[in-house]
Amino acid sequence: MSRSLLSIEELGVDGVQRVLELADTMAEVNRRPNPKVPALRGRTVCNVFFEDSTRTRLSFETAAKRLSADTMTFAVSQSSLNKGESFRDSIETIAAMGVDAFVIRHASAGAPWLVEDWTTASVVNAGDGWHAHPTQALLDVYTVRVALNRTAGFDGLRVAVVGDIKHSRVARSTTTAFKALGADVIWVAPTTLLPPVVGETATDRLDDVIGDGVDVLYMLRMQNERMTEALVPNLREYTARFGLTPRRAACLAPSTIVMHPGPVNRGVEIAIDLGELPGSVVKQQVTNGISVRMAVLYDLLSANPNSTSDIEINDDVAAAPKEHP
Repeated sequence: MSRSLLSIEELGVDGVQRVLELADTMAEVNRRPNPKVPALRGRTVCNVFFEDSTRTRLSFETAAKRLSADTMTFAVSQSSLNKGESFRDSIETIAAMGVDAFVIRHASAGAPWLVEDWTTASVVNAGDGWHAHPTQALLDVYTVRVALNRTAGFDGLRVAVVGDIKHSRVARSTTTAFKALGADVIWVAPTTLLPPVVGETATDRLDDVIGDGVDVLYMLRMQNERMTEALVPNLREYTARFGLTPRRAACLAPSTIVMHPGPVNRGVEIAIDLGELPGSVVKQQVTNGISVRMAVLYDLLSANPNSTSDIEINDDVAAAPKEHP
């Protein structure tokens, strides 16, 4: 077990399976009337987000608190970085306060690897540039695992990742995670929104992919904030060719799962009310993100990660009956 989670590639297939199995235990904790356990009592987790975030930041904060860890939040806009302090000096200063894990989101690819070199604490990559977002990938495959009851793996599962793949760290990490578990993945995007080197099967014909039948349709957000040039004629044309419209939704098989990492650009990549789409698991992705991030923190910081006795039986929840799904 590594002391950090920086990418799906470094975690490996065995590591992915270990986290998913731990997430099952954490999901059971989250169904309890009092969803809190003392597993990481005495540990401190610091969130350092150099990019805006709602889902990921709050998910990590909730995960740490439910494991009874202490939490710190580094407010970049109110920090000494504005006085000229370097990124490294900020990290080393916080580490000197006694931090067991840093959760890092940064606009520059590779930033979490630098933090790992600067500190002895564990480091979790919460998104670095266009590069990687491993916990999003883990919660995505966990959501499919639960929704389809595919605990043995994803052999034969057909996944289509649609949209702005060029700028998407989610596309890269989630594709790697799905393939590690045996799924077949195809990228669907205009050529202008594909990476310069495409290592996956790719097409620009979404209707053909839907017509062939897919098990998972993963829609991506148009990341306009990362674009320095016009890569599509206009958003209306993009939606017509690559958006999940009512017509395309009607063509999906009843069993097809529809996913999105959020936030959704309504009317662009998704032009339908997700609440009216039976196969949508977007809300479940958010819910499962807490369980998966609890599993990641426990895996990295627990004194005995091979035992879950302090989760299954503990003083905090012993008096409360367990809820069953």
